[in-house]
Amino acid sequence: MPTPLTAAGRRRLVERCKTHPITHVAAGMGILRSYASKWVNRYRRYGDFGLFDHPSTPHHRPTATPEDVVAQIEDLRRRHKWSATQIPFELAAPKPCPTRKR
Repeated sequence: MPTPLTAAGRRRLVERCKTHPITHVAAGMGILRSYASKWVNRYRRYGDFGLFDHPSTPHHRPTATPEDVVAQIEDLRRRHKWSATQIPFELAAPKPCPTRKR
């Protein structure tokens, strides 16, 4: 895995790549060429904003379990120490409901 760079390190990377080949800059900074290319391409596409990390989580989840059901599930787990197989019977919900992952 490549060494993570800070936004300032990515800025230095981009500046160096303006006058030198990406491969040479990557080798000099101790990172993979593909990793360097990713940040250079993000800079070319988005400018300075592209040098910052972006969250990989979705902006919204249309199929997420409703908050009131999540609250009920958490309450049942805390009060009764029930497992994910016991909770759907109490909630009269489909089996995958108590899990957080979809």
